Amino acid sequence: MTTITDPVIGRWYKDVENNLMFTVVAIEEAGDLIEVQYVNGDIGEYDKDSWYNSTFDYVEAPEDWSAPYDEMEKDDLGYSDPDSNGGINPDDLDINDFYDD
Repeated sequence: MTTITDPVIGRWYKDVENNLMFTVVAIEEAGDLIEVQYVNGDIGEYDKDSWYNSTFDYVEAPEDWSAPYDEMEKDDLGYSDPDSNGGINPDDLDINDFYDD
């Protein structure tokens, strides 16, 4: 089985043959290189021939996908805490707070 999926930055894949999960982090059109980051944080790269001759398939991002990004801020994860309202108490708001002065 060979890969028929095109590489897409930010999409997660699984190397079926080697049981490795990774995300595409960069695609260099000029050099025909596809840079990937594995779940454990290691960086790798494939040329386009290697990519299409491998056994990659789309997968959902793992629950702990941010583990390799040591310095990542909470806001960079792409979601926010739905229980957090920024410290604003709705009871303290007045209708005049919504009008431009």
